Amino acid sequence: MTRLFNDPATFTEDMLAGFLDANAHYVTGVPGGVVRATETPSGKVAVVVGGGSGHYPAFCGVVGPGFADGAVVGNIFTSPSTQEAAAVARAAHGDAGVLLITGNYAGDVMNFGLAVAQLQSEGIDARYLAVTDDIASASADDIAKRRGIAGDFTVFRCASAAAEEGRDIAGVESVARKSNDRTRTLGVAFDGCTMPGADRPLFTVDAGTMDLGLGIHGEPGVSSHIMPTAAELAELLVTGVLAEKPAGTGNRIAVILNGLGRTKYEELFVVWKTVAALLTKAGYTVVQPEVGELVTSLDMAGCSLTVMWLDDELERLWTSPADTPAYRKGQITTAEAKTRATVTAPAATAQIGQADTAGAVAAQLVAQGISAIAAQMVAAEAELGRIDAVAGDGDHGRGMVKGTRAADTAAASALAQGGGTQAVLTAAGDAWAAKAGGTSGVLWGAALAAAGRRLGNLGIPGDREVTDALRAGHDALMSLGGAQPGDKTMLDALAPFVSALSSAVEGGTDWRTAWLAAAEVAEKAAADTAELRPRVGRARPLAERSVGTPDAGAISLAMCIHTVADLIEEHTK
Repeated sequence: MTRLFNDPATFTEDMLAGFLDANAHYVTGVPGGVVRATETPSGKVAVVVGGGSGHYPAFCGVVGPGFADGAVVGNIFTSPSTQEAAAVARAAHGDAGVLLITGNYAGDVMNFGLAVAQLQSEGIDARYLAVTDDIASASADDIAKRRGIAGDFTVFRCASAAAEEGRDIAGVESVARKSNDRTRTLGVAFDGCTMPGADRPLFTVDAGTMDLGLGIHGEPGVSSHIMPTAAELAELLVTGVLAEKPAGTGNRIAVILNGLGRTKYEELFVVWKTVAALLTKAGYTVVQPEVGELVTSLDMAGCSLTVMWLDDELERLWTSPADTPAYRKGQITTAEAKTRATVTAPAATAQIGQADTAGAVAAQLVAQGISAIAAQMVAAEAELGRIDAVAGDGDHGRGMVKGTRAADTAAASALAQGGGTQAVLTAAGDAWAAKAGGTSGVLWGAALAAAGRRLGNLGIPGDREVTDALRAGHDALMSLGGAQPGDKTMLDALAPFVSALSSAVEGGTDWRTAWLAAAEVAEKAAADTAELRPRVGRARPLAERSVGTPDAGAISLAMCIHTVADLIEEHTK
């Protein structure tokens, strides 16, 4: 149980404030996360790591000499937003480029990928890599779909050490890719973790059993096994990882036996006793192993075994000195570095598209709808989290609350400045994406912005303009997210809704009446996702467990559509 918090909604912000104060010698806060307290020297590539919170000491705990230059800090188990990733990368960047690294999760890939594109448009040589070490999450023939778990640490470590040596951006990226290609992890869970403020864990493990192949975002394992002895567990982990030895590698390895938050160090050492013996028996030489908590999952009970097959270069980088808040090795000898100036968020300079008289009326109705959706998400937070936890990380409800609250505030601000429908939707979408993070945040942001562009700021949109805007939002979501109908995502509720509403309007029905009928179609389609097997996202490795439970994103989208339908009925009475 995560017991110590003030407001669960501000747990990440409160945690980060305390971390920064306790480690001011190492790090300083910037919009979106942390960077080293000293400036990045000229000629040095900056390595920025990141992801959701809940994994300490990853990710902010490894920022310092010999390791990362910055860390992007998202909400618990939620990808940071594009804006946050770009802001930290800008702050960490010197003049030699920046490499961003995360685990391989849809939200991280989407948001960090967009951040890289944004940075490149500004003239910064930015690159991105997603770590894929989790052997339980996809087959050896489908490695690109594997998650990044504790193997994040070996990749972060070697890429950062290469940058510290003075390698150029291409060289640092090459090291990161090589270390990722040579890293494999397998983990087990004995009990689930609990989100701050929640009264139950995200998943439970039956007494006398353990889950094999867990994720680090509160996802349960892919299969259940009888609880073994420490020696039996060691054999299971070693056998599983060594079976995936990359082609062309030798017998010198870096190894991490990682605790997930609630497994005591003494227990880990008992397991390590047998792990070390088995590795030696298999003919391997272990180079400076790590036994302890390096990539956690809040208070999850469990552990994982990571192996990185070394060559001369990777061994040198793995054993090089580092000095960070949570990880120290050897003795760092560096020239005196310049203390970093305070970095603040740039003031917003975007011009608000002004509405005419009719446009102001339309914009006010849109802002009212966003406000009502925000209120609905507060009421639905717990249920959305429960649904999401069945095969995911349980953060969807909290993410929707954060996103819609920010959207509501931004929409009201744009409206107060005389903005029209496009201005209100664009401001709401930008704020939603920035504060919610994750996959759904960036998708909602893109959909609202695309719809706003079709509607414009002048006049009251007609029936065809509304359907065109909804289609634009649908297409933006589909293009950015890469999902297809049937993948068990929010698209499975949105596509039938847009199709039903468009068909009704083409048949002569006004859009308001069509919306009311199409809202029922969306609700049924969302409920019907219970019978689908997820083919993308964090739930994909747990496809069978997901059957019988609808997709949280589809349910929340249907709720948003129904909330607007309720407003339409109110205004037509």
